[in-house]
Amino acid sequence: SSPSLFSLGRGTHSDDAMSAPVVTVRTRKFIRNPLLSRKQFIVDVIHPGRANVPKTELAEMIAKSHKVTDAKLISLFGFRNKFGGGKSTGFCLIYDSADAAKKYEPKYRLIRNGFVEKKETSRKQIKEAKNRKKKIRGTGRRIAAHKAKKANKD
Repeated sequence: SSPSLFSLGRGTHSDDAMSAPVVTVRTRKFIRNPLLSRKQFIVDVIHPGRANVPKTELAEMIAKSHKVTDAKLISLFGFRNKFGGGKSTGFCLIYDSADAAKKYEPKYRLIRNGFVEKKETSRKQIKEAKNRKKKIRGTGRRIAAHKAKKANKD
């Protein structure tokens, strides 16, 4: 019998232990950005029968298709699911080197990708430092900010 119109396409990948639904990754608006030493593009992920696809899995797929040696150099973010499910769209950056990634990526994405360890500080400490900073004016402000940074590193 022929498959129905609404059937979920099951994958026939030999490397998958369980035959999970097929995930298709398409890229659009590909730009080579030499100033920021990266490739950047929009990623369309088609995943029928799945709620969403983990970024680690997507990074591996993109690394394979774009011949990237280290999956850490791939930064995926801004994913939104389309209404009705089955499709997500997000943004991808592939950096040429780890140094370029550390230089141009925002801190929170560096933490996500495992380049930097997140330093744990309490909310109270952050608020106290902010309020101390508010009280200082003029040239002393820069010195105080430098001292506060030194204190936070310990």
